Amino acid sequence: QVQLAESGGGLVQAGGSLRLSCAASGRTLSRYAMGWFRQAPGKEREFVAQISWNGGRSAYEDSVKGRFTISRDNAKNTVYLQMNSLKPEDTAVYYCAAETTTSLPAGANEYDYWGQGTQVTVSS
Repeated sequence: QVQLAESGGGLVQAGGSLRLSCAASGRTLSRYAMGWFRQAPGKEREFVAQISWNGGRSAYEDSVKGRFTISRDNAKNTVYLQMNSLKPEDTAVYYCAAETTTSLPAGANEYDYWGQGTQVTVSS
């Protein structure tokens, strides 16, 4: 069992940056693919980014490509999401998720472990 805790959310103006962190406890993250998802009020949860267990592969949702970067530090048992050039439409609760796989999960349903989320609000 792995527990995930997100941090780093907050209120930022459009064009600003935030770095989200997802710290794991209970198990080492070194054998988990990690993902970031978000859910805005009244909308479905959507994929943002994911990274393979060793950081060798990553994938992004089209609207965040070139603005967001996912990374991981397995020694610190932490995954990060650097978010630059933030837009009001990025406002959402951001969740990290973990799955025991050496590949990249096909979707949210494949992730077994989830954090509680951190709020990101981007003002215009």
